[in-house]
Amino acid sequence: MATIQLFATNSLRGAFDELIPQFERAGGHTVSVSYDPAKMMLERVRRGETADLAVLGTPAIDALVKEGKLTAGSRRLVAQCGVGVGVRTGAKRPDIGSVEAFKSALLAAKSVAWTSEGVSGIYFSELIERLGIVDPLRAKALTQPGGLVGHFVVEGKAELAVQQIPELLAVPGIDLVGPLPKEIQKYTVSAAGIFAGAKQPAAAQALLDFLTTPAAAAVFKARGHEPATA
Repeated sequence: MATIQLFATNSLRGAFDELIPQFERAGGHTVSVSYDPAKMMLERVRRGETADLAVLGTPAIDALVKEGKLTAGSRRLVAQCGVGVGVRTGAKRPDIGSVEAFKSALLAAKSVAWTSEGVSGIYFSELIERLGIVDPLRAKALTQPGGLVGHFVVEGKAELAVQQIPELLAVPGIDLVGPLPKEIQKYTVSAAGIFAGAKQPAAAQALLDFLTTPAAAAVFKARGHEPATA
């Protein structure tokens, strides 16, 4: 049986923690996963790192297909997710039901956590500039390049965490306040592709097929994802 090398974005960690053991039990293959924000993963591949399968945001997958790193015919949509706000379990949940309420909640929070290199963090940095609150937010920010920033909230270092909803749900001790208001929501569609030089192309295809089944879709939904819409 094969060991499949998988590159994936952090937003998929929660779902993959459940799905990959299911796949391994059913098919006998093992899966070795490396997680990073799509931007950082793209840089790793361009520096020469490789795997069998990649599941990243569609811009990264399409770039790797164009560069010949991934096989064009293998590209498949997997799921999509939006950005949300999380608080420590049991803490008061602020009103974020409108753009103005969301803005007020950010200004009222003692500290806010987000990523500097992740898709949601890059978007949030742009968003607070548009909302005209970049200076007060930067003054109380807790950031890291990638990974799950919910731990800042659980540890009491931040009052709010802003990240993709599946990443918030992947942290024990986090309550999801809700998604961003629809007027400022940012959806990220994840797609998959098999590496052109994959050592285990058949096993990678089997994993990709498994990740796009109705049963897998139910797990993605439970972990904060939605069906992908091109």
